Amino acid sequence: MKNVLALAMLMAITLISKAQTNTDPLQQARKAIEASNAIYADLANKNDGSILTRYTDDACLLPPNSAPVCGKENIAKFFKDGPKVHVKFTIQHLYGDASTFITEESYYEMTDLNGNKLDEGKVMVVWKNTADGLKMHRDMFSSNKPVSK
Repeated sequence: MKNVLALAMLMAITLISKAQTNTDPLQQARKAIEASNAIYADLANKNDGSILTRYTDDACLLPPNSAPVCGKENIAKFFKDGPKVHVKFTIQHLYGDASTFITEESYYEMTDLNGNKLDEGKVMVVWKNTADGLKMHRDMFSSNKPVSK
C-alpha cells in the first residue's frame, strides 16, 4: 500500500512539474505581443524610427481610407511627425500555430498625453516569427467612429 501511494505521489509530482514547464506556444506569443503593444506608442512618439523595430523588413501598414504603406522607409514616413498619443491594446483573440505566423485581433483606445480620449477602434495584425522574435508583418487598423463628411 505504501508503494502504491508513493508511486501515485511521484506520478502526480511529475505531471504537475511537466505541466508547469510545457507552456502553450500561443500563451508565450501572447506575452510577447502584449509586451510589444505596451511600448508601441512610446516608440512612435520618439519620432526616431525606433517604431520600425516592431516590424518585419517587408511589413505593410493597412490604414483606413488609404493605400497600403509597405517597407520600412514608407512606414517611417507614415509615423514621422505623427501626433503624440498613448494607445492601449486589448487582445481579443490570437489565431495561428505560433511557429510561423500569428494573427492578433485587438481593440485599441487612443488618448492624448493628458488622457483625453481621441479614438477607439479595432486592429488586425499578422505577426511573423523571425530570428529576432515576433515582428508585425501586416498591420491593419480602423476607427470605430463614423467617417466624417
